[in-house]
Amino acid sequence: MAGQLFALALPALMEFTSPRAWAFALIGIHEYLRRLSGDSLVTQTRETLTCRLMELFERIAQPGWRWFEEELTYDNAKLAHALILSGRGTGQQAVFERGLEALRWLTELQISEKGHFRSIGTNGFYRRGGTRANFDQQPIEAQAMVSACLEAYRATSDSCWYEQAERAFDWFIGWNDLGLELYSSKTGGCRDGLHVDRVNRNQGAESTLAFLLSLGEMRLAQNMLTSFKEPIAMEG
Repeated sequence: MAGQLFALALPALMEFTSPRAWAFALIGIHEYLRRLSGDSLVTQTRETLTCRLMELFERIAQPGWRWFEEELTYDNAKLAHALILSGRGTGQQAVFERGLEALRWLTELQISEKGHFRSIGTNGFYRRGGTRANFDQQPIEAQAMVSACLEAYRATSDSCWYEQAERAFDWFIGWNDLGLELYSSKTGGCRDGLHVDRVNRNQGAESTLAFLLSLGEMRLAQNMLTSFKEPIAMEG
């Protein structure tokens, strides 16, 4: 049933115009092809969507702005994450390196003066040449960084990427602009974000899932620091 639904949904991917939709599709396709690598239609779809992201980066990125769009908005790290996965999955080093480059730039941009993670705020986002919004900060941004940086770590065995993932995760537990925890040990939920002067005390599903996904990925990655001695080989 899952395979049938996947096959029915696949043609719609080619109609998407959102770079984030391409990125999420590529992340899902990577997992699918790990198990069904002989599916030529899905392989071609991956190639097409990867080319779209690469072309977008080449058209938009400039010195000092190494990104796919003119504006940083939400779930930004997924774009770089998708290229890292696609580069590994296809053996295309240029794609892989572009994903790392974009993630490195985004990571550096989201480190505060005090060294903690500070995501792009939703109250205005950040357009190239404009003023960056620092609030509100959303759990989904920390989760996207955790996941992308851990993928970079798995691919390179460079511990700096693990450290960046840890920095983003620590945002949930109080190492942030307000020094306040978003994760609630009483409820097991996660508060919905950081306002300029307080936490948003709502504990929505998206925020809670963002924390739990981050927690699960960090726990799985903890053993990697000692078990990985060589980078994972490029696939393809």
